[in-house]
Amino acid sequence: MRAPELSGDGWFNTGGTQPTLAELRGKIVLLDFWTSGCINCLHVLDELRPLEAEFADVLVTIGVHSPKFLHEGEAASVEAAVRRYEVHHPVLSDPKMELWSQYAVKAWPTLVVIDPQGYVVHVAAGEGHAEALRRVISGLVAEHEAKGTLRRGGSLYVPVEEQQSELKFPSKAIATAEGRILVADTAHHSIVEFASDGETVVRRFGSGERGSADGAFDVATFAEPSGLALLPAEVAERVGYHLLVADTANHLLRGVNLGNGMVSTVAGTGRQWRDGETGGPAREIDLTSPWDVVWFAPAGGAVVAMAGNHTLGLFDPVEGTITRYAGTTVEGLRDGVLAEAFFAQTSGLAVQGNRLWLADAETSALRWIEDGEVHTAVGYDLFTFGHRDGDAADALLQHPLGVAVLPDGTIAIADTYNGAVRRYDPETTKVGTIASGLAEPSGLLVTDEALIVVESAGHRLTALPLSPDAAQVAGDAHEVRRPPSVLAPGEVELTVVFTPPPGEKLDDRFGPSTRLEISASPPELLVDGGGTGTELTRTIRLAEGVPEGVLQVVAQAASCDSDAEHPVCRVTRQDWGVPVRLAADGPAELRLILAGAG
Repeated sequence: MRAPELSGDGWFNTGGTQPTLAELRGKIVLLDFWTSGCINCLHVLDELRPLEAEFADVLVTIGVHSPKFLHEGEAASVEAAVRRYEVHHPVLSDPKMELWSQYAVKAWPTLVVIDPQGYVVHVAAGEGHAEALRRVISGLVAEHEAKGTLRRGGSLYVPVEEQQSELKFPSKAIATAEGRILVADTAHHSIVEFASDGETVVRRFGSGERGSADGAFDVATFAEPSGLALLPAEVAERVGYHLLVADTANHLLRGVNLGNGMVSTVAGTGRQWRDGETGGPAREIDLTSPWDVVWFAPAGGAVVAMAGNHTLGLFDPVEGTITRYAGTTVEGLRDGVLAEAFFAQTSGLAVQGNRLWLADAETSALRWIEDGEVHTAVGYDLFTFGHRDGDAADALLQHPLGVAVLPDGTIAIADTYNGAVRRYDPETTKVGTIASGLAEPSGLLVTDEALIVVESAGHRLTALPLSPDAAQVAGDAHEVRRPPSVLAPGEVELTVVFTPPPGEKLDDRFGPSTRLEISASPPELLVDGGGTGTELTRTIRLAEGVPEGVLQVVAQAASCDSDAEHPVCRVTRQDWGVPVRLAADGPAELRLILAGAG
């Protein structure tokens, strides 16, 4: 199909110009539909960097920022995200999701390739498509160079001048026994050690360059570090390091010896987990965007918020092992036993005795684990959010990233996208607002004197009183604004399209190469056709009396090089939460593209 023209509410990284597809004829255009709070979207930003460098003279990448949450659609929020994640291509803001609808996008992230003559030739949902995109783009280069329709040279990208500051998009903070404050200086790719005043810099761990090198504090490198945890003294003495760092974009856990300043890799391979082993020797297991980490004695180690696949890991530094602690990799909100619970990009952890508190970002939820069971204090599902206080059953958050236990036993929540710090009382089950007007609070630290808020988009630490008054906000409920797919009740044919990229074929050497899992929220929406199977096309039955809901679809396909003597194989996977509205005159088919022609 002919690619719809670009339209939105503003451009970033273009120096004020407003590019059009008509002006880009002769170039290969890659549209990346993303939103800043989606961990899979952040993975794709990293996957695209080598492609952008390799095809710099023929490829124009354009990020289309189509927000899930209200805050993400604000111009200042988009600008901050572009700087925070070092996005070096033009970005178009699509706050009303109009371009999303014109391109029939169903999931974050979605990648659309447009050829030099302006036609959509390839669509891919989810992450892990870098090699497929390389082959598609290489084929387009050869084809259109031969036809004389390829134009080389030039760039739309105009970098924004950066303001220098001590911190740049910090995320988490902890205090040492001596009272010094350690801050994950995320966009400076380092850990800063402040004196107890929170202002005087004692030293930095990390050179400031993006990387994964071990070594002395001034030469070691990190990539967007986030969570920090101090090991118990007896454990630190045995393993030779004191500080555990969730090195998020490296998919690693790093150990820091606070005595001699040495940095070492203690868990992860540097590869992102996509499928396969989830437990074993820590240096042999792939991790995926560890976002926070905390020592949790009842579990026997450090619990890791593995935001990238919606699970919790358990790291034992003495044994040198890491295992799956909780979750299934399905994104959602489901309580129950650890192995069957659903999480959604857990990004904040805090311990209160035998209880582990969690800020579950994508479900805008506050949850806890105790005695092997997962419970929800505040939050509903993947699609409902807001800023509303009162009874926990009615209260709403918006993409919280941090949590802390206050001295009186109440729980402070860094309600990031509401720009607020909230408080939950486990005794009364009431929620209140401690502070508002903050710049994306992402981490919380309780000291003897104050509640320290890490204002990520403000590039600073802010102190609040330890026993503040809590106001009551009677805000509105909001829902994710993705346009629903209208379907007919009764039988519906659901198809996931997967076409192996050029030079690959489906890998069925060890059994079926594809997998499809379907469920629904509410469960009664799906009368028949749920569960797991191996075919990517399935007839499902939707209930007559349920007007709307969400179809949760997980698809996976394995493909390998076609002709290589030692073929490289890849697993492509995507989770869709498809909002649906039932109407008698709706279509009886739903088509989702995992990868293939548009």
